[in-house]
Amino acid sequence: MANSMIRSVSNNNVWYVDSRASNHMISHGEWFRNTKDLKTLGFVKIGDDTTHPITQISKVPLSMQDGQTKYLKDVLHVPTITNNLVSIGQIVEQGLHMTFNPNGCFVQDMKNQGKLIAKGERSG
Repeated sequence: MANSMIRSVSNNNVWYVDSRASNHMISHGEWFRNTKDLKTLGFVKIGDDTTHPITQISKVPLSMQDGQTKYLKDVLHVPTITNNLVSIGQIVEQGLHMTFNPNGCFVQDMKNQGKLIAKGERSG
């Protein structure tokens, strides 16, 4: 999938939807709420074959289409990555539904009558 993005509450920074990412991850530790320290040090390997340390796990606020703030759960803090990544697999595991079209992607809460909670614009 070409890059689709969802904007976050914090400084309108961009999140890239990644079908190969096993977890949501960001470099901005200051965005975290209710941080959990790791019991053992973990690492992620990204697309350019480099390995990066995971320092914390937490939730991150996102602005929804209806103006509410929702939280992206179980986000990895990986200080040395350059892009914020949303994992499609993790979205689905959290009970949400993600669809794609030529313009981007849509995240719906199927437990709430398919309510649209986020959308991403295609870039590139």
